[in-house]
Amino acid sequence: MKEETIGAAEFKAKCLALLDRVSKTGRPLTITKRGKAVARLSPAKLPKARPLKGSVLEQGDLVAPLEADWEAGR
Repeated sequence: MKEETIGAAEFKAKCLALLDRVSKTGRPLTITKRGKAVARLSPAKLPKARPLKGSVLEQGDLVAPLEADWEAGR
């Protein structure tokens, strides 16, 4: 299957719709300027989200007063 190409002026006019189409179909799009390929739009390969459960360790009471006495510098 041949990759689709589109001129830069048409890409500019239809940019948001083309982004949606590439995202939905997964088919890349080559953008040309004066007949020469200048860019390629392809779907992003995002990492899968990992659940946070089990990734946080309990460190005790984080808002309790410190046991050590200290003086603020002036």
